[in-house]
Amino acid sequence: MKYFILSNNPIVRENFEQVYFVKVSVKELLIKVRNLVHKGHELITHPLPASMKIMSSPFRSIVLSKDKQQRVDAFQVEVIEESIFKLRYHIQQQSIDNDNDDDYQMLDYRLLRSALESSNKIAL
Repeated sequence: MKYFILSNNPIVRENFEQVYFVKVSVKELLIKVRNLVHKGHELITHPLPASMKIMSSPFRSIVLSKDKQQRVDAFQVEVIEESIFKLRYHIQQQSIDNDNDDDYQMLDYRLLRSALESSNKIAL
């Protein structure tokens, strides 16, 4: 499967190929992902973390299909739009935690690495 990673995490930029690094907030990163989904790219990893605590992370890496689909997938659009809504709500309730950047960078890197390793096993 051809993919690329959209990330605002410097550790991901240094350790993976196929990374499009953007120095933006998590909210802005999700908006960029939304724009790519509207252009026909598909989400390979979910844009939100599995844990509410990790929602406070200022770093996120999302895997998307490199190839564009002919038609925009309505479900993919719904997933990214809902993710942006949930992130905005979370930020209103509890702000982004910038005090633990190193830890959040490493956590995002490890979660991404695990997701890619799992997807490679499934693809075999």
